[in-house]
Amino acid sequence: MAVVWYRELFFHTCKRRWSLETYEVLSSDPYKSPNANLRDLAIISLRVAATNASGILGETKILIDDDKLSPDVQQGLSDCKETILDAESQLEDSIAAIMVDSKAETQLWLKAALAAIDTCDASIPGDDDILSIESVAFRKLCNIAITVTKLLLNPIKL
Repeated sequence: MAVVWYRELFFHTCKRRWSLETYEVLSSDPYKSPNANLRDLAIISLRVAATNASGILGETKILIDDDKLSPDVQQGLSDCKETILDAESQLEDSIAAIMVDSKAETQLWLKAALAAIDTCDASIPGDDDILSIESVAFRKLCNIAITVTKLLLNPIKL
């Protein structure tokens, strides 16, 4: 019965924001995904987004030290590093909010994380660099998490 319930929950969750990425994110935890409830799916999606933010932060740190880049770009990268640290922290705060059942607060932290990545993008000129490409992925991951956490606020009836 639990497997049937999980499949129904998973189907309804993915239906709200269907994409292969949504499916991959929500099924990415080999231990929790198979028997996850909605809260677990929200935490899984937030952890994937936080991991992505860590990757962006790592790329940013490498690029900051590239002496071939102009001082303006290096300053933008430095600013971006700070906002990505904020985004990472906000995603962790989102997870903490879910753990204490503060679902509405989760939405606020997620929106703050999205604002942080917008600030990061604005601080670096151009939109074809690796960070711009990775920020698109970050936005998608945050939007998946927003969709799942909205379902926590307004649970579906199975």
